[in-house]
Amino acid sequence: MTAQLACYASDVPTGGTLRVELEAETGTVEVAIVRDDDGELHAISDICSHGAVSLSDGEVDGCTVECWLHGSRFDLRTGKPLGPPAVTPVPVYPVTLDGERVLVDVDRTL
Repeated sequence: MTAQLACYASDVPTGGTLRVELEAETGTVEVAIVRDDDGELHAISDICSHGAVSLSDGEVDGCTVECWLHGSRFDLRTGKPLGPPAVTPVPVYPVTLDGERVLVDVDRTL
């Protein structure tokens, strides 16, 4: 597959998230579309690698998202956890803007 429409840029407020489900070659993928505090859009797995809960329900701070359940923070650019309890990164997907359209390729990771 290639990049597919995830949402429109105006759907994601600065410092906010939007949960979407996209189709990958391996099946449905839950993705959090996140606009960091600088206004840049990111696509990251919506599932926390520690608690298996939705990261899109967490808080955005700078270029990180915090899991609401146990407080793990993940870098939106790399998916790496920035402290415990999470120790495993989450996938980050390429984002392309086509005008207002936010396209995400869930068959590739950064």
